[in-house]
Amino acid sequence: MKNRLRLLRAERGWSQADLGKRLQVSRQTINAIETEKYDPSLPLAFRIARVFGGRIEDIFENGAD
Repeated sequence: MKNRLRLLRAERGWSQADLGKRLQVSRQTINAIETEKYDPSLPLAFRIARVFGGRIEDIFENGAD
């Protein structure tokens, strides 16, 4: 699943570890999502959207479209 996570994180000057702490997941999880090796669960996707003040659709895009 394509995503804008790296861009949004960089705009705020957060490291992967910083974002992981905010979301209560590991830095490795953030890296896997950013590199599109892992699709987050729906609850995690909602938490990510909340942290960035947007909607899931603003951050994630279905690559099949």
